[in-house]
Amino acid sequence: MMKKSLSMLAATLLLTLGTHAGADDFRHGSASFALIGDVPYGSAVEPKFDHVIASINAAPHVRFVVHTGDVKAGSERCDDALLQKRFDQFQTLQDGVIVTPGDNDWTDCHRTNNGNYLPTERLTRFREIYYPVPGMTSGQNAFPVRTQATMAGFEHYVENMMWEFHGAMMATLHVVGSNNGLDPWNQIDPADSYDAPRPDRLAEVQARETAALAWIDEVFAQAAARNSAGVMIAMQANPNFDLPAADLKRQGFNKVLDRITQHAVAFGKPVLLAHGDSHYFRVDKPLAGPVKPSGSRMLENVTRVENFGAQNVHWVEVFVNPRDPSVFRIEPRIVKANLFAR
Repeated sequence: MMKKSLSMLAATLLLTLGTHAGADDFRHGSASFALIGDVPYGSAVEPKFDHVIASINAAPHVRFVVHTGDVKAGSERCDDALLQKRFDQFQTLQDGVIVTPGDNDWTDCHRTNNGNYLPTERLTRFREIYYPVPGMTSGQNAFPVRTQATMAGFEHYVENMMWEFHGAMMATLHVVGSNNGLDPWNQIDPADSYDAPRPDRLAEVQARETAALAWIDEVFAQAAARNSAGVMIAMQANPNFDLPAADLKRQGFNKVLDRITQHAVAFGKPVLLAHGDSHYFRVDKPLAGPVKPSGSRMLENVTRVENFGAQNVHWVEVFVNPRDPSVFRIEPRIVKANLFAR
């Protein structure tokens, strides 16, 4: 049976979800969203992804789906036909679907086995396919969201979205793997390198990073103004929390992590960072903040959840309850039909 559509209230271009759930649902925090990403990785995985979709559609508390990017494997071509095919598969989800781009979707399309595309051209095409109506999700029960494209100076960034759900402020952030786009496009331009970057590649990274920082500021500003119980930010990249800031592979993420840290410390309430990229389900607290008198640097109010991905084709259910001190409750959902034979 198809789920009932959400009852939605848009206020100052920011959507509040949750009025569909009854008072008992709200009190017990039994409204949730589905977290997926890095899927489907290849045509052989598409039937398994259908099993995930069926499982999500049958989940009684799920109100929308967040896909953290990489709608294709890194070895698949970046052709329009494949991007459209995967988008169409997402439309079998009965809830609203929110997708943030991944590096496989455009940044890495310079690779020969991806078709030797110019990545920025593929990003433009990805936006056309996956955000056909800016300010609306996709999915069978699409709903309005706020998009950064409505902010002056950031008109291209339709993929950066914001909405409110059960007292928590939520947003997507276009931050991708491949060092957030700093990895050279050397399979279409052998001269491109870290030491001598292509001007167009570097300009894209800098502009997108500026947009991301402004969006982080706006998310936390809205959370403060609305006295939100928590904040959830979803992006594609694993930002290499475990590497020192000086490491080359952290250079594309340092400013984003610093800005999130700054706001998380000031906010003081639960912050959930959701991402994909490394295909390893985990829940931990990897973000370090200012050193405390105890000597600890762990930011206790920040939790990272990484979704399943690649050949591990399952999903994560995130419950949201503003009356719970933790706000977010994370439960992995293993799809039995997708288990490997033992």
